[in-house]
Amino acid sequence: MLSVLRNRAYRRLFTAQVVALVGTGLATVALSLLAYDLAGADASAVLGTALAIKMVAYVTVAPVAGALAGRIPRRALLAGMDLTRAGVALALPFVDSVWQVYLLILLLQAASAAFTPTFQATIPDVLPAERDFTRALSMSRLAYDLESLFSPALAALLLTAVSYDWLFLGTTAGFLASAALVVSTVLPRPAPVERSDGGRPGDGRARVRAGGRLFRATPRLRALLALDLAVAAAGAIVFVDTVVVVRDHFHRPAGAVSLALGAYGAGSMLTALLLPRLLAKVGDRAVMLPAAFALPAVLGAVGAVTATGPGAWSWAALLAAWALVGAGSSAVLTPGGRLIRRSATDAELPAAFAAQFSLSHGCWLLTYPLAGWLAAGAGLPATAVTLGLLALAGAVGAAALWPAHDPDALDHLHTDLPAGHPHLADAHPARAGGWQHGHHYVIDQDHRSWPRPGRTRASLG
Repeated sequence: MLSVLRNRAYRRLFTAQVVALVGTGLATVALSLLAYDLAGADASAVLGTALAIKMVAYVTVAPVAGALAGRIPRRALLAGMDLTRAGVALALPFVDSVWQVYLLILLLQAASAAFTPTFQATIPDVLPAERDFTRALSMSRLAYDLESLFSPALAALLLTAVSYDWLFLGTTAGFLASAALVVSTVLPRPAPVERSDGGRPGDGRARVRAGGRLFRATPRLRALLALDLAVAAAGAIVFVDTVVVVRDHFHRPAGAVSLALGAYGAGSMLTALLLPRLLAKVGDRAVMLPAAFALPAVLGAVGAVTATGPGAWSWAALLAAWALVGAGSSAVLTPGGRLIRRSATDAELPAAFAAQFSLSHGCWLLTYPLAGWLAAGAGLPATAVTLGLLALAGAVGAAALWPAHDPDALDHLHTDLPAGHPHLADAHPARAGGWQHGHHYVIDQDHRSWPRPGRTRASLG
């Protein structure tokens, strides 16, 4: 897996991602403690609302960012968003009311919503080989996992010497270092964009529409969105409610918040390390669906643990549950980039990643406030059970939407393309009329719908 780091451009981009994530991880711990200082036992509601604002920014800004990625040099866009995030992080230690937290989170996450899909769409250009791209996806997941493990540990260490306000300075330093690495990296020029829906190259609205249409028309991408819902339901209770579970239910010190978040990161990291070999043997569907079905079972156990009184065994059980949530989430999220790459042309990758970023975070927009407000109003056991049912719905939906037989190449029939059309160079006349052939099938200007099972049709209508 580490062989992809021999590529200089990817090595610098990966390093930029790692240092920015470490800074983000420090901010996650600091923001949880800040919310607890401002709201006490209602900190979960504050965090749920703040993270919902984050998702609003992601859902609304990411599709626009996908359009901008084709019009603004990617290096300038990435570095600019890093500098914006550094400035916002620098202001966070000075807030003294909840509304200021909400405003700064909106600005910070709007910049992240522009950065992340642009970064994701750049990796296939840097590492065009499928094997290298798969390894890069696992490396990226590993970076998130290392952040989930290392940042809480670093935060716990720093909190023994300084107040949590100083952690925001680490966030600022991480974003500044990321910007410097991005600026020093020479990126390949993206493939020329040919609109799949007839829009002009550089037409931002057409690009936004194209990403959404890919997800509507491609079965495996619709399933990916359902899987994102399962992950969001499980992850929300970790990111929103950990501080309240640790401080109010188990009555443990601030450093234990870092330990609980680190357990989540440890489970996710171990899974990311194992995935490349596993995916080479069994494929994406066989890994992602079982992991999604495991998540509601873990949340059911969390409901049972939080319904009991605090004790050594229940604390250990909570840490194990957080690790299992991390493992299941990693097994679902890591192969997601492979599905997107299989389902889009090179020119459409920025729009596809931006659409996935926006749609998946729409799921978090639902689960973050649900986790926060339910915990504050109905208690932790009810929150875990409710989110478990939501995760189960996502897993069942994904299993129904994703065909068990899902090859890249599909035989299909064109009924509206004229004879002599360049796309029909290898096609042959069909008995019922039209032209039939097979190839790697994606939704584009010549394939507007997915062939139905048992039929071979790709219509331009």
